[in-house]
Amino acid sequence: MSLLELFLVAVGLSMDAFAVSVCKGLAMRKLSISKAAIIGLWFGGFQAGMPLLGFFLGKQFESYITSIDHWIAFILLSLIGISMIREALSKEEEKADDSLDVKTMFLLAVATSIDALAVGITFAFLQVHIVPAISFIGVTTFLLSAFGVKVGHVFGTKYKSKAELTGGIILIGMGLKILLEHLGFLG
Repeated sequence: MSLLELFLVAVGLSMDAFAVSVCKGLAMRKLSISKAAIIGLWFGGFQAGMPLLGFFLGKQFESYITSIDHWIAFILLSLIGISMIREALSKEEEKADDSLDVKTMFLLAVATSIDALAVGITFAFLQVHIVPAISFIGVTTFLLSAFGVKVGHVFGTKYKSKAELTGGIILIGMGLKILLEHLGFLG
């Protein structure tokens, strides 16, 4: 996986966290760097940890499914992408809450990083160097989440659905690319 491909996956994965960060920023009466950093650390940490967990789970089953690993990667990334697009196009409004307590942030971090677990499973089949990959994903998510808090505080939810839509399209595109490369359609 090239650095550009990894960057696109990292951005795609971090769009859920970015969207929630926008909502957090919207709910804040007063923005501070420490609050943005706390949100970034929660989301970045989980976006790095979940692919690592998925990677180890995937490695356990690698020998059984290497002949269909490209299909698994395509299906998982496409399902995650479709889910993100569906959420972006949904008319449901999320409740704005500026709470940063451990329970709230833990639940949000897990909810926004479940897709990263599935991506970690695909990393096991793609022979990705996991430590640099998860570090890159974690830092990207940290930065985008912290920025999302600022965006939410300044602009409100204007960019939330666009971020989720973009993330979904990127993940579907990456899944399709993996499938087409394995089937010999892309060099």
